Amino acid sequence: MDTEILARIQFAFTIAFHYIYPPLSIGLGVILVIMEGMYLRTKKEIYHTMTRFWVKIFALIFGIGVATGIVMEFEFGTNWATYSRYVGDIFGSALAAEGLFAFALESGFLGILLFGWNRVKPWVHFVSTIGVAFGSMFSAVWIVVANSWQQTPAGFKIVGEGMNQKAEITDFWAMVFNPSSVDRLSHVLIGAFLAGAFLVISVNAYYILKGRYLEIAKPAFKIALVVVIVASFAQLFTGHRSADGVAEYQPAKLAAFEGHYDSLAVGDMYLFGWVDHDNKEVTGLKIPKFLTFLIHQDFTTQIKGLDYFPEDEIPGQVNAVFQFYHIMVAIGMVLIGLSILSIYLWWKGKLFKYRWFLVLMAWAVFLPQIANQVGWFAAEMGRQPWVVYGLLRTDEAFSQAVTANQILFTLILFFFVYLLLFVLFIYLLNKKIKHGPYDDRLEDDRPNQSEQAFNL
Repeated sequence: MDTEILARIQFAFTIAFHYIYPPLSIGLGVILVIMEGMYLRTKKEIYHTMTRFWVKIFALIFGIGVATGIVMEFEFGTNWATYSRYVGDIFGSALAAEGLFAFALESGFLGILLFGWNRVKPWVHFVSTIGVAFGSMFSAVWIVVANSWQQTPAGFKIVGEGMNQKAEITDFWAMVFNPSSVDRLSHVLIGAFLAGAFLVISVNAYYILKGRYLEIAKPAFKIALVVVIVASFAQLFTGHRSADGVAEYQPAKLAAFEGHYDSLAVGDMYLFGWVDHDNKEVTGLKIPKFLTFLIHQDFTTQIKGLDYFPEDEIPGQVNAVFQFYHIMVAIGMVLIGLSILSIYLWWKGKLFKYRWFLVLMAWAVFLPQIANQVGWFAAEMGRQPWVVYGLLRTDEAFSQAVTANQILFTLILFFFVYLLLFVLFIYLLNKKIKHGPYDDRLEDDRPNQSEQAFNL
């Protein structure tokens, strides 16, 4: 295996593992604001208790997320030196803004969030919760801005020649609000809201199934469910907006998403299928001309197919891009279906009546995580062979001084370290969930209802 492929695999592995945690912390941050806001508004102790419980889980997720994210910054320098030199001015500005607006805000309030209980006034603690939530979202803002610039570069000029070429910012705000940044940011944030909310739903569905902490679990389940219902429908809108942007600025990626080859034909939308790139055929279930309708609001406009582009300017793994994209879309529709089902049961007063529904919601915690992962894979693999779209090719961006054996060794090392971190995370998360929302010192004071069996 050559150096470029190994470098790409290593970065894909590290970023995929890291990306388990930021969406959870972003989504949980929003949930914490709602829970603590309910406590300040109602003065009911159950909201105070559930907030303190989820703050502990937030701290665990935040800590693992920071630890796994540091590695990627070193990989830019070790494995992608040409790329780092080329985009250094752009990424330097974005990452500096992240440190200033995100990490400073988040870390500044994190101490109060974790240790300020009974030490500061309730409204001060609530402000710290809001600060941490916004800090986690601001971190996503600048990362997505930097990544979106790779997809749709704007506000820059190229200076230097040959290996010394690099992009320099000419308009900071044009760089920030590049053509895809707003749509992609909204899509990413809503995906994060879904990930965090489904974690809360899953844990509380488990408690309800076990007949434990019902006075805490049911209200927390409902709070998270409201976030899921709003976010799942909003994700449909942001996904469509993002796809429109891809159609305009990255037509080869859109063609790969749908396995569309013929540039003289309208675009069909596949519900599922399999792409045979050698024969330029897709086998599957499709809605004829519906892709054209979604993009152009008519059934006659032709869409650029993969045949329109030179072979060396289209993604090398079209079927993989197709599958990842369709898995993301399918999960999004499943989440909307779960939201509709939840609305119906809630309206009928049967939200906690059926065991099968609670089991379904408990296991649904994996769906947003899978959708987030495959969505990123589709976006990044669909951009190939460009690391900066239309400007810098991936095969020109990796470090020439690093050998394949060196990358392979560190990849194996990272695998075992990350595996250890993941096992530790699952162990600690499971321990906190089994311990429950009450502090040891409050164990004797919790309501008797939490000990009653839940009759399903």
